[in-house]
Amino acid sequence: MDPYLEQPWLWPQIHTRLIVAIADALTPIVRPRYRVSIEQRVYLDIGFFSPSPDDLVGKPDALLVLKEQAAVADTAGTTTSPSTPIITELPTTEEVTERYLEVREVATGAVITAIELLSPSNKHPGAGRQEYEKKRQQALASGTHFIELDLIRSGAPLPMRLPAGIKSDYRIVVSRAWQRPRADLYAFGLRQPIPDFPVPLQRGETEPIVPLNHLLHETYDRAGYDLAIDYRRPLDPPLSPDEAAWIETLLVEAKT
Repeated sequence: MDPYLEQPWLWPQIHTRLIVAIADALTPIVRPRYRVSIEQRVYLDIGFFSPSPDDLVGKPDALLVLKEQAAVADTAGTTTSPSTPIITELPTTEEVTERYLEVREVATGAVITAIELLSPSNKHPGAGRQEYEKKRQQALASGTHFIELDLIRSGAPLPMRLPAGIKSDYRIVVSRAWQRPRADLYAFGLRQPIPDFPVPLQRGETEPIVPLNHLLHETYDRAGYDLAIDYRRPLDPPLSPDEAAWIETLLVEAKT
């Protein structure tokens, strides 16, 4: 996994492209009995959003206002006059669209398997996590198989009971309806290849395999993300010294 893909300004693009790539890879395998549908949910997230400089590209007015306000705040900080305004910030409302996949039986239209690719908003406190946890619990309480792809290091992992000592940067959860509450967990770190994962269908049927590592790297190459990412910028959350040194070695090798 490339941790630079997790940046808030870039991840929505990755998410959309990877969802489509998974659907395109699955469809030829599961048809004609099943089809893969790209679905979406929309919700309003209310909070204090702090855009990165990348989010404000093409919005010079917003940049100018922010700089002017910051200057007033600095000069007003030493006065107690009630006629001098204090610069504050109010919560804003943001409409969020999240896409996911459903494998549907063609004959009945029934949802057989739901596939979710997590975004940072699903792992941080707020409306995004609340909406996702509600949808997750509904899926786990149904007869639908459930797959959760967590390629995000930041935020708190979604609830699951793990054996002692199991820690990982990333997770793939495959929950077959007939095995619940047990589920298969593929736990992996930054330096490990992203594992392939199976997609359960009807009981007794062969489970198609999704080559997620291949699909993500193919998406990276097709979109030219090497031209968009500044690998000199620090990451949030930061890497460990060992991981940072490992990535630096890879970047040096890529230039030679």
